[in-house]
Amino acid sequence: MNLQKRFSDQEVEQIVEEATIYMCACPGQVAVQLRSLRELFRYQNACVLEPGNDLAVHQTIAEATARAHAIMEDCMDRVLTIEGWDRSTLKMPEGLRRKRAELIERDDC
Repeated sequence: MNLQKRFSDQEVEQIVEEATIYMCACPGQVAVQLRSLRELFRYQNACVLEPGNDLAVHQTIAEATARAHAIMEDCMDRVLTIEGWDRSTLKMPEGLRRKRAELIERDDC
């Protein structure tokens, strides 16, 4: 079973990094969940290959993980569109960066 990915592993990491730098947790949290789901999916696929493991259990988990992953990729796609991220570089829009900086400045006063 293969996991369909709209965002590569590198793109997911770029979103996490960008969100961390500019302290915009929400897109980063979605990306972290995508990363976790991918790890779970890989783990289940490895379990399927181990002799003596219950194939039905691991296939069930892998299928549910694939569905959850598709939902979260849809979510990521929508969030990036709503916030206006640059889809070619996966950079947060300048206006959102400024907004975060202003909030931080106000908190420091």
